[in-house]
Amino acid sequence: MAGRNGRTVRDLRRANRSAVLQRLYFDGPLSRFELGPATGLSSGSVSNVVADLVADGLVEEAGSVDSDGGRPRTLLRVAPASGHMIGVDVGETRVRVELFDLTLTELARAERPLEQQRYDVEVIVDHIRSGIDEVLAATGLAPERLLGVGTGVPGIVERTPDRGAVVHGQTIGWDAIPLESLLRSGSPLPGTVPYLIDNGAKTLGQAEMWFGAGRGARNALVVLFGSGVGACLVTPEAEHGRAVEWGHLTVRVRGRRCRCGALGCLEAYAGAESLLARWHEEGGRVPQGTDEETALTAMLAAAYPADGTAPDPVALAVLEETAEYLGAGLSDLINLFQPERILMGGWAGLQLGSRFLPAVRKHALSYALRHPAEKVTIELGRLGPDAVTVGAAILPLADFFARGGRRPDPDPESPPPAWRTALRDRAPR
Repeated sequence: MAGRNGRTVRDLRRANRSAVLQRLYFDGPLSRFELGPATGLSSGSVSNVVADLVADGLVEEAGSVDSDGGRPRTLLRVAPASGHMIGVDVGETRVRVELFDLTLTELARAERPLEQQRYDVEVIVDHIRSGIDEVLAATGLAPERLLGVGTGVPGIVERTPDRGAVVHGQTIGWDAIPLESLLRSGSPLPGTVPYLIDNGAKTLGQAEMWFGAGRGARNALVVLFGSGVGACLVTPEAEHGRAVEWGHLTVRVRGRRCRCGALGCLEAYAGAESLLARWHEEGGRVPQGTDEETALTAMLAAAYPADGTAPDPVALAVLEETAEYLGAGLSDLINLFQPERILMGGWAGLQLGSRFLPAVRKHALSYALRHPAEKVTIELGRLGPDAVTVGAAILPLADFFARGGRRPDPDPESPPPAWRTALRDRAPR
């Protein structure tokens, strides 16, 4: 039966379960007494919801605390083993697949290097499928126990009613690739386990906002600095995050050719792939037969030698110029969006780390307008190289929250996953 606002009793129960689960997840362990003001529910509603969640195995006791003049209060927490998610990072040098429990503790991982056939769609799909098989076999987890598989990819992700998630990855040669359909076709997973796909910079941003350096910020930009560059914008109007194709901002008229085909993109100067190419063009000793991560490590060691020897002037000059390009690109984001925080992640950003960031910060603040520049902090992300897979695993986790801790409906006519709403409403405090 629906009420005046159109919500049924079932909707109300789902919303109450979701509220309790999320508060225990982000702020727990908590007592029943504390859950009342934290969720806005009455004590009776909290007791009923908690009893329901405990019966479902989603919530468990976690000790007790003394109360003022009464019996000790039992603390409650989300049960880590009550759900499992897989996060996939279709990265620039490898495909990484990780299996997590409900609290996002890693249980197993599989990695597949990307070499000559780097972004061949069939190769990527096979890597994801075999990685899923490997992590499930390593833990003995039955496939039907998964809440879902989240995947972060390069490019723009469009959701269509007939083909699911379609990826437009111009820089990697993907033109309207129906990745969700390809993964589902011949999938080792039952049909009740959803595949959720989004932009990799966005999943990185979501991870940092939930669990990393972005937690508590209302206006933030999370920058992915790898072979290319991208960003995720989080604002009160876009709390679930919005992928920004920042790497294709034009920074030089008639400049270098970008992977997207245009001239003068930021990515053509600041992406790791272009950075290494420029080092080579200037006569640098770029290691041959190695992947980008290894080559960038060598460049960093050459520019900033740890043994006290003189730095390679070519490597140092290219890195300093790259820092200025990145800083100038960040200044545009500062002027446009006026964020309170900018966080840099991605494998290249983490490799260059603290040596590189001060120069990027200096240039960003010098190019930006003074008022927004005075209000922003620019730091490294805290979640390390697994941030994209963690963020990808958040996609099925958020869908699980939106369903009030219920698994996906096996009915193929049921509504599509509600993870976008859950991302918007998560607000960890």
